[in-house]
Amino acid sequence: FTFEAPIWLYQGQAAWTFISLPVRIATQIHKSDVGPKKPGASIRVTAILGHTTWKTSLFRDAKRNTYVLPLKAAIRKKELLREGQTIEVSLIIETREDAT
Repeated sequence: FTFEAPIWLYQGQAAWTFISLPVRIATQIHKSDVGPKKPGASIRVTAILGHTTWKTSLFRDAKRNTYVLPLKAAIRKKELLREGQTIEVSLIIETREDAT
């Protein structure tokens, strides 16, 4: 999956930076057979952003009815990213067989 989304900052106790997947992509992932469906469970992915590729997880965001992708500080620094910026990301979803 490849998509564009703005970077946003979670305003909770721990300030995390995320992008939200478009709802249509999140729906496709949720309906597929890739990973757990229970609340709080994550889906393993390989993310590609600019010149950076890393393994991470998507987390279900019930409030936004989508998944969110966390962007660690090291990734933001390497790619010169800032809150509010719209970025293009590609995701490769790990299948259950990939995870074993």
